[in-house]
Amino acid sequence: MAEMKTAIGLMSGTSMDGIDIALVRTDGRDRVERGPALGIAYDAKFRDRLKRALTDAKPIRQREERPGSLADIERELTLRHAEAVRTFLNKNNLQPADIDVIGFHGQTVLHRPDEALTVQLGDGGLLARETGIAIVHDMRANDMVHGGQGAPLIPVYHAALTAGLPAHLRSERPVVFVNIGGISNLTFVGADGTIVAYDSGPGNTLIDQWVEAHAGIPYDQGGMIASEGRILAGLAERYLANPFFAGTRRRSLDRNDFSPPAGTEASLEDGARTLAHVTAAAILKSAQHLPERPGTYIVCGGGRLNRVIMADLADLAAAGQATVVSAEAAGLDGDAMEAEAWAYLAVRSLHGLPLTFPGTTGVTKPVTGGVLSAPGRAARLPAD
Repeated sequence: MAEMKTAIGLMSGTSMDGIDIALVRTDGRDRVERGPALGIAYDAKFRDRLKRALTDAKPIRQREERPGSLADIERELTLRHAEAVRTFLNKNNLQPADIDVIGFHGQTVLHRPDEALTVQLGDGGLLARETGIAIVHDMRANDMVHGGQGAPLIPVYHAALTAGLPAHLRSERPVVFVNIGGISNLTFVGADGTIVAYDSGPGNTLIDQWVEAHAGIPYDQGGMIASEGRILAGLAERYLANPFFAGTRRRSLDRNDFSPPAGTEASLEDGARTLAHVTAAAILKSAQHLPERPGTYIVCGGGRLNRVIMADLADLAAAGQATVVSAEAAGLDGDAMEAEAWAYLAVRSLHGLPLTFPGTTGVTKPVTGGVLSAPGRAARLPAD
């Protein structure tokens, strides 16, 4: 039996709204004990700097390059993560010595799977020195070395959680986890343990960009703006006709793969309503590529808090006799799940276990990955 380890996961997602922190105890296999979690929001000024970093990252051709402002932002981002860890430990009466490892995602500023190029800002060595805790970071790169898309990485954690779901959610038909972050992704967990996962389309990113441009606010809280609008069928169909949804080879998405509508195409409310529908419809459209029809969709990520997205998703899923529930209704924490996953993946990485599989990222074989940074040293973890 593998040793249980206490791990913290740190996630700063494509929505760029802050740092999610979560603790788990796990053997990196099927034993998972979920602990406390915390979210720390970025201030508006830093969010703006992160958005500008997306532009600065565009010329990158080698993962180590940090043109423009990227080096400065990477250092500040890392120090903010270190402060977040200290806040989390203090809040939960923990010491650095209580933690075996931290899984550090960093901030994705470039993801070009067709070029085997992915860039996450975050200095693992600096974070190790600042926290006094071993750090596993850069967990996507080895997948790409072996022919994978570098995403999604969370499916193996979803599979570990499935066994603990309430019996009524594990019916004869498979469970699918839906994560609605900036980009949405699906994880199919078959009755025999088969894992299939891929990005399913735009999540919150289009809605966030739309309401920020037209209302000066970072997101549509609870779907309030969308609830006042109507679906513009032509605009919705334009998004859903994107070749991404028809392709037999699933690929991972960058937040720039879909752009918000032009300002003249819709009112604030109608734009938000239409994009909420697109988010839900994209999930069901992409689900057509799964091996079997799901019985249950478990929704996590920030998008589950948008009641318009959730209502559309429930209506569309009902046509296939499937139910939609939030992570909380399944006994999970939809805000913390990605951070929990990064903690779980860090432990798998320490044990040399696979992080990705042919059915999740398209990698040629199951592979592990990650770079281990402890105070005073750094070492690449086993590649195979």
